[in-house]
Amino acid sequence: MIDVRELQKDFETMATALKRKGVEQEVLDNLKELAQDAKAKRQEMENVTAEQNKLSKEFGRYKKEGLDIAPLQASINELKSKKQSMEDEVRDLEEKLTSIALGVPNLPDANVPDGADEEENVVLETIGEKPSFSFEPKEHWDLDNGWLDFERGVKLAKSRFSAIKGQGARLERALINYMLDFNRERGFEEWYVPFMANSNTLQGTGQLPKFEDDLFKIEGEDLYLIPTAEVSLTNLYNDEIVPAEELPLMLTSYTPCFRKEAGSAGRDTRGLIRQHQFDKVEMVAITKQEESEEVFEKMVSCASDLLTSLGLAHQKVQLCTGDLGFSAATTIDLEVWLPGQNKYREISSISNTREFQARRAKIRYKDGKKNVLAHTLNGSSLAVGRTLLAIMENYQQEDGTVAIPEVLKKYL
Repeated sequence: MIDVRELQKDFETMATALKRKGVEQEVLDNLKELAQDAKAKRQEMENVTAEQNKLSKEFGRYKKEGLDIAPLQASINELKSKKQSMEDEVRDLEEKLTSIALGVPNLPDANVPDGADEEENVVLETIGEKPSFSFEPKEHWDLDNGWLDFERGVKLAKSRFSAIKGQGARLERALINYMLDFNRERGFEEWYVPFMANSNTLQGTGQLPKFEDDLFKIEGEDLYLIPTAEVSLTNLYNDEIVPAEELPLMLTSYTPCFRKEAGSAGRDTRGLIRQHQFDKVEMVAITKQEESEEVFEKMVSCASDLLTSLGLAHQKVQLCTGDLGFSAATTIDLEVWLPGQNKYREISSISNTREFQARRAKIRYKDGKKNVLAHTLNGSSLAVGRTLLAIMENYQQEDGTVAIPEVLKKYL
């Protein structure tokens, strides 16, 4: 969540940053009015409290000196009643302000390029060589190897669910194990977490309240299927003060992910690119504020090196403001080369949310005697289904079979 106190202190600076993220003027005007009203009402209440305290101190002197305390008592009672009424007003205003603030995205870092959408993202680096073929490479859904069964996936659930069999299923499992081992060797501690989360957990990382339509809700329960292990891993430390000497916390986990893809109607309707259920290995870090940039670079390198170890050409892309996620202050995407589609496609997204999620989830650490909001970071390492299809397209043979990257053979 954005810093409401900073919003009240310097609204124009924050509003300028939020406009870069696409926040509409009507929302900003509403925020400004509520922020100013809440601040003014709190100041008024504090003035009443100060006056009440001042008169209360006088009360003892009046009694000691035998003075008439009735008028003083009446004034104190009047101020007390006024304060109680104002406390309700302040609470109501601040709750309204918080409610709106929960739906406002994070501020983009100053060095994030301005742009309307993904077309204005900036390619930072291209890594690895694209494969060459003596035949026309196919898209993964056209390979005649029997791995993917989209029809039976739809029969079991609905569209955008798939079933994978045989060597394809074994390769999916091999990729999960390889990714977890790779991350663990880079210093990430492996976790196994629930595949469901409650509303408080999802609010902590920013999925609720704004993106409820994209979540699968469990009927009659305060539970949702998780859209990413970022939700579970980050909130392991929800409402905790982490000892500073334990930071940075570097966490990794495999989970299935569940998304309605409510805002992507008509996009990537074929193949494994955009499914309602998919596997992912996630990286999460909780750091001191001054360490988060260094950890961010390590996380980008970890995911990039993982792709390189699989022999997959890819590029690093800095997202512009128009493509930046709700919670992210800065994001670098990794896009893998897909020869069947003849284009790069996103396979990992690494974000630094600064203190945005930590403020919502109350994740803090001690800096001397003061509690400080941590920085939280997250990144895919990698989306397993997209890695599977990338291997299928990059390692395809003319007869439709798929060669296996050397590093995966021991897992098979």
